[in-house]
This record gives sequence, C-alpha cells and structure tokens, in this order.
Amino acid sequence: MKKLLSVFVFLMAVVALNAQQTRTPVKVTDLNKAITDNITRDYAGYVIKNATQIVNNGATTFEVVISKGTTSETLLYDNTGKFLNKVNMTAGSPGKTGTAKKSDSGHKAHKSAPKKK
Repeated sequence: MKKLLSVFVFLMAVVALNAQQTRTPVKVTDLNKAITDNITRDYAGYVIKNATQIVNNGATTFEVVISKGTTSETLLYDNTGKFLNKVNMTAGSPGKTGTAKKSDSGHKAHKSAPKKK
C-alpha cells in the first residue's frame, strides 16, 4: 500500500510540475518585429505599455499590454509573432489572464486562405 501511495504522490508531483506556467517580463525593444509591426498596423495610436513572455507546458506566447488614452488592451501572440487573440482579463486576478476570447472590437482579423477541395 505504501508503494502505491508513493507512486501516486510521484505522479501527482510530475503532473503539477508539467502544469506550471512561467511569466517573464520582456523589454518592449526586445519584442519580435512581427509583434510591433502588427500593433503599429492594426492598433494605430496605441502605445505598448509592457510585455510578458509566458511559457506554459513548453509553449511560448507573448502577452502585450497596449494603451491609447484611457483605453487599454491585452493582446496575445505566439512565439513567431503571429497574433492569436485579444485577452479578456478576469476581475480580481491582476497579472493573470482570464478566458482568452477573440474580440471583434476593431481588430482586423488575420484569416488564412480558404482550403482547396
């Protein structure tokens, strides 16, 4: 029984380690050019306030906070600089992203070419 419990605890520790997320601040000047180009093109007049590199289960994304006047947006990009979506922040959890949802509020969608049959 002790062996079974030990194996269970070990497996739970492995699962917990794999589910960890690391967040590292990134200098705006160090952002991928594709990210800054996208913001310049699709969010004219906005200024990049801060950026964070997020590594979650080996996948790297970048969370970029932009603002224009009193309006603030949080954008999510993949590790190549491709726009993924606009992030809605969950109230009461600063610095943590809520459910990521695509937004239709003024952002020009990047559509892929139609599939050939």
